[in-house]
Amino acid sequence: MPKRVLLANRGEIALRVQRTCRELGIETVAVYSEPDRNALHVREADAAVAIGPGPATESYLVIDNIIEAAKRTGADAVHPGYGFLSENAAFAEACDANGITFIGPPASAMQAMGDKVAARRLMADAGVPIIPGANDVDASDLAAAHAEAERIGFPLMVKAAGGGGGRGIRVVESPDGLDGAMQLSSSEAAAAFGNATVFLERYVSPARHIEVQVMADAHGNARAFGERECSVQRRHQKLLEEAPSVAVDPELRARLCDAATAAALSCGYRNAGTVEFLLDDRTGEFFFLEMNARLQVEHPITELVYGVDLVALQLAVADGQELDPGPAGPREPNGWSIECRINAEDPHANFAPSFGLVEHVDMPQGPGVRFDSMLYAGLDVPVFYDSLLGKLIVWAEDRPAAIARMRRALQDLVVAGIDTNSAFHLALLDDPDFVAGNVDTGWLERDFTMPPPADDGRDVTALIAAALAAEMGGRADGAAPAAGPSAADLWARVARADAMNTRVQHTAERGWRSGIGS
Repeated sequence: MPKRVLLANRGEIALRVQRTCRELGIETVAVYSEPDRNALHVREADAAVAIGPGPATESYLVIDNIIEAAKRTGADAVHPGYGFLSENAAFAEACDANGITFIGPPASAMQAMGDKVAARRLMADAGVPIIPGANDVDASDLAAAHAEAERIGFPLMVKAAGGGGGRGIRVVESPDGLDGAMQLSSSEAAAAFGNATVFLERYVSPARHIEVQVMADAHGNARAFGERECSVQRRHQKLLEEAPSVAVDPELRARLCDAATAAALSCGYRNAGTVEFLLDDRTGEFFFLEMNARLQVEHPITELVYGVDLVALQLAVADGQELDPGPAGPREPNGWSIECRINAEDPHANFAPSFGLVEHVDMPQGPGVRFDSMLYAGLDVPVFYDSLLGKLIVWAEDRPAAIARMRRALQDLVVAGIDTNSAFHLALLDDPDFVAGNVDTGWLERDFTMPPPADDGRDVTALIAAALAAEMGGRADGAAPAAGPSAADLWARVARADAMNTRVQHTAERGWRSGIGS
């Protein structure tokens, strides 16, 4: 096992990897940009190195700075988390060149799966079902593109070969829209990924987004840990995930897992990865979508239903250990798990980003509740990165119980000072279609309506708590005051203050914002 791991990331994923390292007796090194100097992952690390200013292109994406930080602190391994450099083959190669273990797949596997056109060809050769389409379409040869489109049929999708995160994708309903869609996808792909190549795929709709967690070692073994339902999406971005899926029975699960392991073995894959499929649950047909060569944001729901620590497995595989082959065929999941992505955004204002100082936080707790989060009172949420603040995850015996538990956990979550999308998740959990499991990748934007804000009074109470804490000597950086009341005394005063209309009005007039329950 490595002795010291550098975390080439930030936020909740850096904290999550730190926890497993701590359990295994492995030291961690944090890297941080200037706005993240007070972040929790920096406080929790055994060593920390500044790597640049706020923009990721000047800090978290600078390979030389991270390699230098690893060498300076004696880190013998690097965990990339997700995003940033996690699927960057050049970063994996730089780690290898400097004698640093990269806790992820080899660069060759990243390159094979990072180009979606190459991946489609590889999957077809491995016998994994792919969506009918056309590869390597020249965006300037519109006549050839129209001929391929007529062969595939409309509607179809124009997609970036090197894309990800929903960028470089356009849905085309008829021939009239093809030229503009190809130009937009190609230019967006060139700007975002440095690769203007696009390809065409049949638009499978309605369809579910189903993904399978895989782990492969250096000894030719690959294991699949069941499926995750990821169909609740907005602009191709996942917002809520479940494990297992209501649409997958044991027979289909076995077929999905066989296809996923075949995909991993086809490219000499090692470490954690996720194979994504589109599923037509009317026919049971599924098609390869892409493979993410890293740990996924939603990995905790797989951990809870399969009783596994995927980061610990990543570390073991990177150390050259052989995977336990496990039972023949995919093991059936135990219970049900749901994850809600808690983002700094206002669901009542078209999900506009929300940045600034977090004044107060109440963390959800209780049986079957896990909150992987970067939040604390005094956190200044920077503008440079994505809006993810944390992941609220629950486990229960079955899906109805998991929904009820998630609803309660969301109601317990209080974040004052910035907006969050907690109200969206609460509304989603009450939607009859979601409760019945009748969702597909287009359902949220097609059929779901966000209800208007509801004032339940908890935002005012949270803000009063923050106000009283400040007035009684509390500090915004989260440190305890030198002397002051106990938490019980504080909340007793909050309750009394909440009953005083004049105090409530005074607090409301201060113009603070709350992201809970609104």
